[in-house]
Amino acid sequence: MEKQCIYYVAVLFVHHFMSSLAVPAKNLTTDQSALLQFKAHITSYPRRVLTYNWSISNLVYRWVGISCDARHGRVTTLNLSSMDLGGTIPPHLGNLSFLVNLDLGDNNFHGHLPNELGQLC
Repeated sequence: MEKQCIYYVAVLFVHHFMSSLAVPAKNLTTDQSALLQFKAHITSYPRRVLTYNWSISNLVYRWVGISCDARHGRVTTLNLSSMDLGGTIPPHLGNLSFLVNLDLGDNNFHGHLPNELGQLC
């Protein structure tokens, strides 16, 4: 029992140490948080693609509709066009400070575009 506890503590320590070395992870955390907030505002998932793919168990650059900058590892493109998604667009997308391409066309979003999106220019 004591050996198992020591083993688990050692594994947790190594995991914590290795994750602290991942420099881009800090940047991706900001982008990941913004995208997950966006996902929380989507009320219609006809294909349920985002439900399973957009999760903390997947790296952001592997998420459907996402492209990242190779140098900084930040989200540069969000393309979810023609996915028949519905809901509102939250101000959190304004936190994607490296975003240069946004395509949400041919969906069923409603409401106003947040002012925060204008700050991305």
